[in-house]
Amino acid sequence: MTTTGFDYALTRTLEAPVGRVWAAWTRADQYGQWASAEEVVLDVRPGGAWSSVMVIPGGARVPLSGGYTEVVENKRLVIGMNVPGREEPALMTVDLAADGDRTRITLSQTFESTEERDQAQYGSNMLLDGLTAFLAAA
Repeated sequence: MTTTGFDYALTRTLEAPVGRVWAAWTRADQYGQWASAEEVVLDVRPGGAWSSVMVIPGGARVPLSGGYTEVVENKRLVIGMNVPGREEPALMTVDLAADGDRTRITLSQTFESTEERDQAQYGSNMLLDGLTAFLAAA
């Protein structure tokens, strides 16, 4: 992606081994549970596609889709999301690092404006909150 300047990186330590965190991101049955998503389809491989319908507070349903540009098992996912009006997908990088029985996760993205960045950062914090709760309940 050619954008510069408006980026974020969120890092958290999760109370789960890296294999469980990886499965939560790459198995449709698990992803749907913590990401407030339905109709989840994940083809987790470089060039593979994904789609889901996000259910936002209030019950609105938002269809989402994209693809995977990089997949390194238990370490990294680079996920593209199709955004109406943009030629290139918005890319999000998910980096995982084992820390004993815990996992350090970092979500990062770069955008063309502060508004896009702030909206995506808010959404990524919600994803991490959902993931944290899902892993704690299991």
